[in-house]
Amino acid sequence: MRELPAGAITGCVARLCIEANRRLPADAERALRGAAEAEPWPAARAILSDLCRNLDAAAETGLPICQDTGLATVFVELGQDVHISGGDFYSAVQEGVRRGYSAGCLRKSVVSDPLRRVNTGDNTPAAVEVRIVPGERVKITVSPKGAGSENMCRVKMLTPAEGEEGVMAFVLDTLRSAGGNPCPPVVAGVGIGGGFDTVARLARRALLRPVGSENPDAYYAGLERRLLEEINALGTGPQGLGGATTALGVMVEAAPTHIAMLPCAVCICCHADRHAAEVL
Repeated sequence: MRELPAGAITGCVARLCIEANRRLPADAERALRGAAEAEPWPAARAILSDLCRNLDAAAETGLPICQDTGLATVFVELGQDVHISGGDFYSAVQEGVRRGYSAGCLRKSVVSDPLRRVNTGDNTPAAVEVRIVPGERVKITVSPKGAGSENMCRVKMLTPAEGEEGVMAFVLDTLRSAGGNPCPPVVAGVGIGGGFDTVARLARRALLRPVGSENPDAYYAGLERRLLEEINALGTGPQGLGGATTALGVMVEAAPTHIAMLPCAVCICCHADRHAAEVL
């Protein structure tokens, strides 16, 4: 049994909050820069180039990539042979978010109640998802998600008879309806299967995959390629002003489901597919 101080978790989460908001993962940055070079529409190419310059400015100044530093979601893979000492695990995570958003001078966007709208002042509480895994390591991933793209996410309970074409139609309708609201080009996570709550988590976790990576199942890899092609054929383009680059990537995750259900969720992220991870 390995003992891990709660303070180590707090420090890790604080670092990741700052890192995730200041730098894109290398795969997301490559996808954006590649799109700027390949985009055939001059106006769209100019917008993509501006987004690339924004990444450079953030790296040079230490400022956030975007002013909306998001609702923090903390994904944890907790080894079953790890004992957290010196404090409560969830409190340690929330304290890390509190410290990271303060030290990084990141915008605090969380309200304590959805209707009474009083800002908590420190961007807590963060959403926390824990998976118990074998071993004695802890992997922590912080993913800040801005409201512009989050507001465009959707879940639909399809019928099994609607099948693959129903999934395709729902995903395309979601992206078409979103238009320029989620600050395209976007990265789309698609969840298929599970239940009402699990399908949304599938879609959100899909955004943690490298942009441009393929599902190991050849069937779903093919579905990803088809979706990406058809989303880009919509012509929404960067910032909704037209172009060939509406999405940088589509990642699909599937799970077993009930014989009478076909849940589907689309989790849209703007070009800033922000997340950072560390293993303790």
